[in-house]
Amino acid sequence: MSEKKSYKFIYGPVSSWRLGISLGIDPVYTGKGKVCPFDCIYCQAGKTRRYTCQRKRFITTDKIVREVRSLPPVRADYVTLSGAGEPTLARNLGEIISWLKKKKYEKIAVLTNAALFSNALVRKGLRDANLVIAKLDAASEEVFKIVNKPAGYLRLKKVINGIKKFKKSFKGKLALQIMFLKENKHEARALAKIAREINPDFIQINTPTRPSRGMALSPDEIKKIKKEFKGLKVVSVYDAKKKKVKTKIKSNLAERRGKR
Repeated sequence: MSEKKSYKFIYGPVSSWRLGISLGIDPVYTGKGKVCPFDCIYCQAGKTRRYTCQRKRFITTDKIVREVRSLPPVRADYVTLSGAGEPTLARNLGEIISWLKKKKYEKIAVLTNAALFSNALVRKGLRDANLVIAKLDAASEEVFKIVNKPAGYLRLKKVINGIKKFKKSFKGKLALQIMFLKENKHEARALAKIAREINPDFIQINTPTRPSRGMALSPDEIKKIKKEFKGLKVVSVYDAKKKKVKTKIKSNLAERRGKR
């Protein structure tokens, strides 16, 4: 049997509590560490090596297209744009999503920290996605700086207003993902209030159950937090059942997990 082809920008499929079976595409991976406007204390991809809000073409659309076309048959519920950094930093993200949509691949999801949603071009680039999962981990500037460690010029109010603008124009589904840790659990009620103002299609309550620099809250703590979101459609990491999946493609996924 010949050795499996190694993929540079594609990984999985992986079992995701949020998405079922997800085939990942990383539009910002360059092999030089994580590039992001945040350095979240719980990030699985390790520490941010380059803080930036400047968008660029990290990988050409043609290179990603060639890898996707060379894939063996794989079953996935979603093709997910995510990876070693913030995907909306990729200036060609909209091109990649549009190509996938035209080729009738599985439903398309984007995992984003929403830091750039105030940019109209970012919102436009996401319009063809089926599902956008936007992060919101803080209700105050103080906790925003502690948990998300944003680039110095980013402000929480601007991020929240960007998510609200996006929700008004987006035709797909918007999920709000909130990562709870001991550093922000006291803001659950305030975050629920902001969530009601945003009016997402559903809310994903998470805590870092996989290895990271953050410590997970217990199921009882998450259950208590969920009560603050009464009246909203909510699922938590402890509620969801993960699908079994066998990874079929060889990728450099391990390289994306930076030092913690």
